[in-house]
Amino acid sequence: MEASERIDELLKYSNMSAKKFAEYIGIKTVQSLYDIQKGKIKNISNALAGKIANSFPEIKKEWLLTGSGEMLSTSPQTQTTKNEAVPFEFGSIMNVPLVNQYAYAGYLCGYSDPEYIEALPTIPFPVDREYKGQYICFEVKGDSMDDGSKYSFDQGDIVLCREISRDYWKTKLHIKQWNAFVIVHQTEGILIKQIIDHDVENGIITIHSLNPLYEDRQIHLSEVKMLFNVVKMQRNQ
Repeated sequence: MEASERIDELLKYSNMSAKKFAEYIGIKTVQSLYDIQKGKIKNISNALAGKIANSFPEIKKEWLLTGSGEMLSTSPQTQTTKNEAVPFEFGSIMNVPLVNQYAYAGYLCGYSDPEYIEALPTIPFPVDREYKGQYICFEVKGDSMDDGSKYSFDQGDIVLCREISRDYWKTKLHIKQWNAFVIVHQTEGILIKQIIDHDVENGIITIHSLNPLYEDRQIHLSEVKMLFNVVKMQRNQ
């Protein structure tokens, strides 16, 4: 993978513009990122890779420098065993709007209304670093993502989700780097699923439930209002 492609992947992963990304990692000018994107600079320097790795510790420095292997060292999602709360790390708390299972229908109508979002209850979520982007929590409803394993999403669990900008739907989603997604469908409402395939050309995703009683099926992204990746989970106590 060329350095320009790696920068594009980083911007897609962080859900930031090049300018915001430069500010976030602490470099004085965005021009160096632009030069890499345009191919004027062929490699990511060790200094730049260090700043990126410091801001995003889950991203492999070797991948930044060479493009070899996987971008992420581990999945950013924190999985926990049954009846175990998400650990409190470094004393950081992020208060996030919560859509509980009884508010699913209302969210489908009000998701684009800032006043509706502001009126939602919030939930404190322990985090290990400052998160960038638009975040929201959903309470898990139903058993479609429960196969009895430690990777299950049980009814009542809370998932912390980051919005995936619609611009990024036009390129391949990072379906192997996230264990689950929240799909806000125009008629089916809020779906918590894995995405196992993304047909970019035709704008179709194939969704998968952990519960074997639910079959895989395809959804047209034209029918999707919002898309989130699940970055953390908190077990229902």
